Amino acid sequence: MHSKRDDPAGGGGHPPNRFKASGLRSRHLAAHSVVAAWVVLALAAASAQQTLPVARWLAIHLFLLGAATTAIVVWSEHFAVAMLHAPLPDRRWSHVRLAGVNTGVVGVLTGVWADLPVLTGAGCALLITAITAHLVVLVRMGRGALGGRLAPIADYYRAAAAALVVGAVLGWLLATGKAGPQHYTGLKLAHVHVTLLGWIGLPVLGTLFMLWPTVLGVRMAERTTRLARRVLVLTGGGLAVAVAGLSAGWRPAAVCGVAGYAAGVAVAAQLFARTVRRRPAISAAAAWMLAAAAGWLVAGVVMDLVLLAVRPLAGLRDDIGSLVPVLLVGLVAQVLIGALTYLLPIVLSSGPKERAALRAVLERGWMPRLVVLNLGVALLALPLPGPVGSAGMLLAGAAGAAFLALTVPVLVRSGRGLRQNAGQAAATRRPVLWGTAAGAVLTVLAVLVANSGGDTSSEASAAGTSGAGTGPTRTVTVTLADMRIRPARIEVAAGTSLRLKVVNTDSQRHDLKVEDGPATPMLAKGHSRVLDVGQVTESREAWCTLPGHRAAGMSMDIIVTGDTTDTGDTASAHDGHSATTTAGGLDLSADFSPGWQPRDADLAPASGGTVHEIELPAAHTTVEVAPGVKQQMWTFGGTAPGPTLHGKVGDVFEITLVNDDESMGHGIDFHAGSLAPDRPMRTIQPGERLVYRFRAEKAGAWLYHCSTAPMLQHMGNGMYGAVVIDPPGLKKVDHEYVLVTSTLYLGTPGSTAQVTKMTNGTPDAWVFNGIASQYAKRPLKMKAGERARFWVVAAGPSDGIAFHVVGTVFDTVYKEGAYLLEPDQPGGSQVLDLATAQGGFVETTFPEAGHYAFVDHDMRHAQAGAHGTVEVSD
Repeated sequence: MHSKRDDPAGGGGHPPNRFKASGLRSRHLAAHSVVAAWVVLALAAASAQQTLPVARWLAIHLFLLGAATTAIVVWSEHFAVAMLHAPLPDRRWSHVRLAGVNTGVVGVLTGVWADLPVLTGAGCALLITAITAHLVVLVRMGRGALGGRLAPIADYYRAAAAALVVGAVLGWLLATGKAGPQHYTGLKLAHVHVTLLGWIGLPVLGTLFMLWPTVLGVRMAERTTRLARRVLVLTGGGLAVAVAGLSAGWRPAAVCGVAGYAAGVAVAAQLFARTVRRRPAISAAAAWMLAAAAGWLVAGVVMDLVLLAVRPLAGLRDDIGSLVPVLLVGLVAQVLIGALTYLLPIVLSSGPKERAALRAVLERGWMPRLVVLNLGVALLALPLPGPVGSAGMLLAGAAGAAFLALTVPVLVRSGRGLRQNAGQAAATRRPVLWGTAAGAVLTVLAVLVANSGGDTSSEASAAGTSGAGTGPTRTVTVTLADMRIRPARIEVAAGTSLRLKVVNTDSQRHDLKVEDGPATPMLAKGHSRVLDVGQVTESREAWCTLPGHRAAGMSMDIIVTGDTTDTGDTASAHDGHSATTTAGGLDLSADFSPGWQPRDADLAPASGGTVHEIELPAAHTTVEVAPGVKQQMWTFGGTAPGPTLHGKVGDVFEITLVNDDESMGHGIDFHAGSLAPDRPMRTIQPGERLVYRFRAEKAGAWLYHCSTAPMLQHMGNGMYGAVVIDPPGLKKVDHEYVLVTSTLYLGTPGSTAQVTKMTNGTPDAWVFNGIASQYAKRPLKMKAGERARFWVVAAGPSDGIAFHVVGTVFDTVYKEGAYLLEPDQPGGSQVLDLATAQGGFVETTFPEAGHYAFVDHDMRHAQAGAHGTVEVSD
């Protein structure tokens, strides 16, 4: 079959005047005015990345959700009609669907920017509804239509619409924080893939099967239909597998899926390359731009596949994110420019003479624009310093702006001609689209203006504060990392002039916005900015403005107190807190105090005798429980947890409890013993002594703790420890560690605020051996090939643990007095799960040098202190 020159259906057989009806021209003119408006706003947001928080996200979504989506909705319907030989859908409902798409986009953009989850959800719902209606129309077109050789291309548009529905749902989960920090990376990668490779990539590929030979003016390959079906199976099926794998955090599935997509792209690229002939193309500008776009699609998919194959998902968020501008500009923008260069003159002109005039305008200076745009994309794609990437974005933006400058006169000229030819009747057919365009422009411009008025420089003053004043000045270092802001709470006396030194230590970009105050620009890893909040007179919040980050936990409270000494339960001088604690709680990235030493996790060998005599004084002790944070704890033996007792089955333990606490009574309960609790577990008063004698009849990892009511408070403030009784025949290992897990509640012991946290189960941290993140700062050390045994006791007082060592598999699991797994068995274990007060051990061998993290696999606990590292050397 030979494609008809200038027929955008690729020889589909429709008479040209079907695409020249004044109503259709009117719709195309209005729709492409909307596209132009979105592009202008996207360029404006891209140019404001250093002054507007979240400007990069806004620029991407203005272009993809606004410009590209509008264009795809319009053209997919247009081409589906041509390729299926179907009747035109009702124009009124087409207008409503397109208006719904654009209104939904405005709702999403405004809702995310203004942090209004309800508006974001409403915008997503409207967008999904409009795209679903579009999908229904595309499906109904195939029923009873005459069809044609290129009818299968319509399946690309249907698959793309389904992909956008999935992408919108994932985007809503991310933007509203409902994904949760533990699923954020996987869902974000899935969202990026289904949007770029599905909603954008699939219609681009499908359209190129028809548009590429049409632009070249050459014969279409006879096997195009068969190859188009094969490519859709590979790309669509591969994308579905990849998105499912990424959402579930399963990298092998994601790699297989993207490999399938890449295979489909390779088949299509091979067909397109064979279609090229030496004869002049109908539009050389369009042909070169489409070819360059296809090249960037191939390059982007290959790079995506390589990154997925060699990097764990947790480290891909930033790497895949760097591909977004490449695909956004190299593929999407270039396809849009190339296709519109060819198609706009066809759909907006009334005859060959006007078509040639419009094409001459749009192709003006196309070669320099092509070179500049692709040079910019190349600079964005290469791993070069930041300024080079910025230069690449400027070059690409300049090329896009140049095409936009040529498009506007074409739209204006066509509008004038349309009004002259169609009169008032045609004008009445497009109020919905023109209203959508005006609404989109006004709404997003209002958002830009409203949020760009504040000074975001390092010396910006906070809106709503009372000026410099005469109060004290205080500077607090604020760290952005791991979807958290640390400290999460800053307490200042009323009238204090507050300065925040904001440092981003994360691999991805973050910013910090103070409520009614200044904001930083987006900060890359290692970058910092000082915010002058000004004199603080009322409490307020600060947060990262990236979509979903605030809802996922990236927020901080600035709390105003009455004066510099009255800071409530978390700051009184006698409770042992340091200034770091009263300045805002835990910052796990900070350093411990000079001279601090971690709790020795090594299990000391059991003494040779069968009777173990230990004296345990009960007293209040000030302990550094987190980096720079000192807390008064109630302790056995001066530590929290208390000393670990170690023996064998049949050994006798004689414990002398001495109550050195002058303010309250204490008792003790050893789970390893079996005896009536009436006397040995009774509470003794200050100055009294008690001898607790028991025989260890059973092996296991046992808890001991204070037996005095309320036990929640006594245990929650540190009165607990471990007893290890070796099972008979226990083999020697190279290293043997004891890790007692518990929760940490800051504040004055016994105060209302602290007890409320205990009762509600909202600790300030989860810890190993009483100190948050201590083994992250001072790792446990071993050599490659050595075998380790980890004894774990869950002290609670309310939470258990899922103990896991990253990079290893346990071949031995002993829990609550029984072996669940031994080395001679074929199976392996990944987690030692313990409920409160349970204990056991696991064993593993570290195969090679490296840093092996151990965590409570409840990621809330891991992120809040229950993590450490085993450093393995050669």
